[in-house]
Amino acid sequence: MDDSAIIEIRGLCKRFPIGNKQFTALSEVNLTIEKGEFCGLIGPSGSGKTTLLNIIGSLDVPTEGSAIVLGQSILQLTHFQASQLRNKSLGFIFQTYNLLPVYTVYENVEFPLLLLKTPAAKRRKMVLAALEAVDLADKAKSKPAQLSGGESQRVAIARAMVKDPAIVLADEPTANLDAKNSHRILQTMVKLNRDLNTTFIFASHDEKVIGYLRRQISLDDGKVVSDLKIDTPLHSAALAAKDTRMSK
Repeated sequence: MDDSAIIEIRGLCKRFPIGNKQFTALSEVNLTIEKGEFCGLIGPSGSGKTTLLNIIGSLDVPTEGSAIVLGQSILQLTHFQASQLRNKSLGFIFQTYNLLPVYTVYENVEFPLLLLKTPAAKRRKMVLAALEAVDLADKAKSKPAQLSGGESQRVAIARAMVKDPAIVLADEPTANLDAKNSHRILQTMVKLNRDLNTTFIFASHDEKVIGYLRRQISLDDGKVVSDLKIDTPLHSAALAAKDTRMSK
């Protein structure tokens, strides 16, 4: 594995049984992703992007080939080792938020730290910092039903970021949001990536998401068809201008 890479995928294939046949979701995928990237797996529905994201997140395994994430082979992990990798090093953001409705915002964000058995005083400090980072400290005692869609997704971001993961995986994070909230969510993630050097990997076909990416990995029919580095993302100029105004 390349010393600078935190994800290295080689010859990856994924097939699913359908009746007495096999459906090939991914075919001969080769990728290297380095720390601090802000990149996306893009393509139409059925292109394989979510399947690939799930394998990177140790929620699934390759049929053939290899996926090495933070020095660990996804194919060789036991269920316990895979859960440890997810708990300690990976953050997940889903399009449906997946917040626990009976718990407060604070408790939802705190949950990953409970799994890690983080001491109570340290948990409180980390949860409040995560809520501050997404501008939701005033909603700490609210329940998910009291939040807007944009606020719910910002809670999901705080929950993903609270344990300071090496990698955040975001599957269609703007699918249920209007344009204004989509841009706010994406700007929050750009800021976290910039401030913390956390690696972000999206699976999306949303043009708004694509406009923020510094690397666009296009999939079609289970194959990588292009891999482009973007020096100046479409929305970067507007975001920089906003940062300049806020600093004055």
